Amino acid sequence: MAAVNSSKLSRSKSQLNVMSRWNIMPYKLHLIFTFLLLFVSLCFSDDDHEMEEFLKREFSLSKPYQGVGSLGSSHWELMGDAMVTTDQVRLTPDMQSRQGAVWSRIPCHLKDWEMQVHFKVHGQGKKNLNGDGLAIWYTKERMQKGPVFGNMDNFTGLGVFVDTYPNEEKYIERIFPFVIAMVGNGTISYDHERDGRPTELCGCNAMVRNQKHDTFLFIRYIRRRLTVMIDIDGQHEWRDCLDIPGVRLPLGYYFGASAITGDLSDNHDIISLKLYQLTVLRSKKEEEEEEQDVVTIPSVDNMELLRLSQNEEGMSGLAIFFTVLFSMLGCIFLIVIGMVVYSHWNESRRKRFY
Repeated sequence: MAAVNSSKLSRSKSQLNVMSRWNIMPYKLHLIFTFLLLFVSLCFSDDDHEMEEFLKREFSLSKPYQGVGSLGSSHWELMGDAMVTTDQVRLTPDMQSRQGAVWSRIPCHLKDWEMQVHFKVHGQGKKNLNGDGLAIWYTKERMQKGPVFGNMDNFTGLGVFVDTYPNEEKYIERIFPFVIAMVGNGTISYDHERDGRPTELCGCNAMVRNQKHDTFLFIRYIRRRLTVMIDIDGQHEWRDCLDIPGVRLPLGYYFGASAITGDLSDNHDIISLKLYQLTVLRSKKEEEEEEQDVVTIPSVDNMELLRLSQNEEGMSGLAIFFTVLFSMLGCIFLIVIGMVVYSHWNESRRKRFY
């Protein structure tokens, strides 16, 4: 009898040990999972955690626009039909065949920077009966009239364009207004008839015209990476527009903003341009590499791959539908497989206990 009781006791102890191990395992798994999440977040953390920003007033334009356009009394210079009011710098009025610009007089020698643009596009014209758009520049040349949103063609540097009128009507999947970025080396022409498609880096649609709330454009250049975001919905939230690595821009170029109208027109207003210097932590190796690899001509790494992806951009509505459909089916399939595997695992564990 004692032997039977001892065997029962030992069996119950072993069962308790097994069950206690199973009870402890979820806590261990939870700790491991938390550690992995923390590790991944540290590895892929954004550069915002490693940098500070400082407003550079000499490269910024804001109310009350004191002395803007006056000789020697301002860091900014007006060109063409641009004019200063109490509320904005109006690059063009809502009139045909006008162009205007505002340009910084001081070249910028910051490695890493961020430009926040508060702007407004509005007018009397109905949808698709307005034009043509505005541009934000960081270029070698300044104060040059031309057909590219009021600036010269074959420019050298960076242009970010808010294009409000579609010239190439066959690309119906692109909704205007549309924001794109382009890097020029002095020999690349902007294709106006194709809305800059052959030379654009990337872009996004942005319904900025005749909005009652404020509209903003955000341009960041850090560690040779160009990021553009927009805040146009009145929610005070930035939305991704484009993010391109390997963008090489020389130091010492000028910031500016320009706009143009043709047969169609709009008011193109700049409320403020605020430039921030970003102080980014760099390793000694990164600093040495940047010192050796001095950029003298603007360029973009892997530009051919970017153009290839743009050529594949024009998916039909049917192709987009099937892409979304198969993606959803794939997600459902993975969820079902996960549930089946979990039920089998749970059943096997229950059999072990009982």
